[in-house]
Amino acid sequence: MKYSRPKMSCTILYPLLLLLFSCDCIAENEVQAEGTEHLNVKKRGAVLTPGEFQPHIITGIQSELAQLKSTVSSLRNRLQITEEVLKQLRRNEYKVAFGATLGSTDNFGPFNTPVTLVYNNVYVNEGRAYNPNTGIFTAPVKGAYYFSFSGHNRSSKVLNLGLFKNGEQMVILFNHPLGNRYESTANSISLTLEKGDHVYVRLRETSWVFDNYSHHNSFVGHLLFPL
Repeated sequence: MKYSRPKMSCTILYPLLLLLFSCDCIAENEVQAEGTEHLNVKKRGAVLTPGEFQPHIITGIQSELAQLKSTVSSLRNRLQITEEVLKQLRRNEYKVAFGATLGSTDNFGPFNTPVTLVYNNVYVNEGRAYNPNTGIFTAPVKGAYYFSFSGHNRSSKVLNLGLFKNGEQMVILFNHPLGNRYESTANSISLTLEKGDHVYVRLRETSWVFDNYSHHNSFVGHLLFPL
């Protein structure tokens, strides 16, 4: 008795073969995709690898930091120099004080016009702000200053002295004629001066003062503090 081999229909065989082929292709594509992704990951990792690309970045940062440190050090040195200069200026310019007397003997005046008194017997002149040749004090720095001045005369004639700042009278000394005797008076004031302002004592017209080696007439001033 013969058995016959069952025949598979083409309608079933072809779809099976196509399905197997498709699965193989899909598997191969997935393997290739995984390989490509793995390669890309390696490449991306290579950008961040310190041994290949990062050293030049670190070197650049270190160079910039070194330059910044050098700049900061230079600025610090300049600041120290500036502070030393300022200290030196304070030591020199801010020591301002003078004191002088008229030094003339016998009567001085009266005159028909005002006369600036020249106190040429100088006791102290720190800062050289007072000029003993003109009798004028010139403020070397803006600040608050103190001034005083005294007058002595024989009271047979009027005594009239004014302390002036840049041509404007601030305070005065005045003594009426009271007879043939010697009298003294004084006045003082604090003033705010700008650098370059002038202060001086002026003998008014028809007035006189008397002085001798006892130094009765004085002009004194000093810087209280800079502004």
